[in-house]
Amino acid sequence: MSDAPATRAVVTLAELATTASSRGTRFASVAAKLGPLLGMEHLGARWMTVPPGRTAYPRHSHHNNEELFVILEGEGVFEIGDARHPVRAGDVAFAPAGGPETAHQLHAGGNSPLRYLCISTMRHPDITEYPDSGKFMVLAGRAFGGDPAQERFLHIGRRADQVDYWDGEDRDGDEASVSPPSSDAASTDDSRSHR
Repeated sequence: MSDAPATRAVVTLAELATTASSRGTRFASVAAKLGPLLGMEHLGARWMTVPPGRTAYPRHSHHNNEELFVILEGEGVFEIGDARHPVRAGDVAFAPAGGPETAHQLHAGGNSPLRYLCISTMRHPDITEYPDSGKFMVLAGRAFGGDPAQERFLHIGRRADQVDYWDGEDRDGDEASVSPPSSDAASTDDSRSHR
């Protein structure tokens, strides 16, 4: 007998179990994961509802994943890079993988909630950048939104906290050390070659 969760070929949005989240005055959403219910392995899908004047997530970019947004109801603004695009029911928006130039965010406008379907690739490891706050997230073992039990590594930090490649590696009495470094210029090591 398999331990795999039961999946369906068809789900009804109105019957999905949802999770509400809210943070401060900017962020609020009600979300339902579709991917696990449908047995999706290489794509993720989430049904999102965002109240007027709010957004679900901080502006971000994925270095290894693409996201597609299908606007089902309401209107808002899709921000990507330096551009802002009005969106409404029937529109489709896309955020390619990349750096800060692909940072994106959907804002709900008007007087009614913005409802959309978010579909993404589920590649990992992934690095997510948050250009407004200077943060980044590294996630391995699962993609964002994937099964938390599969997670092998998660770190959220700021670029300003970066340490040197060799930081903490030079330990006195380390029996694995080979020989003292040479003083000639030819032995100068560029740590980037070891990454």
